[in-house]
Amino acid sequence: QVQLVESGGGLVQAGGSLRLSCAASGSIFRPDTMGWYRQAPGKRRELVAGVLRSDSTFYADSVKGRFTISADIAKRTVYLQMTSLKPEDTAVYYCNAEYGAATYWGLGTQVTVSS
Repeated sequence: QVQLVESGGGLVQAGGSLRLSCAASGSIFRPDTMGWYRQAPGKRRELVAGVLRSDSTFYADSVKGRFTISADIAKRTVYLQMTSLKPEDTAVYYCNAEYGAATYWGLGTQVTVSS
């Protein structure tokens, strides 16, 4: 059973930075995709960024130029470097991993950006 454990959330002022980490365990295989989603109160969960097995990355338009996703394959860990944070970035951030048809989620980490 794959488990994803996120860390690095917290409270930061607008314009600040945070780095989220997500470590995957329970599989000897590399995920097809790892990524980050977020869900703000009263809103649907949305994609933030992802990295494919080919190391190609993709981002939501709202975070392009501010967030950077990267992966350490050996450690089965994916990172999300967030800069120039805005109050609208406040949400619970969830790590996601896809192995074929199977999708796994972490429990989430809270990111709060104060104005």
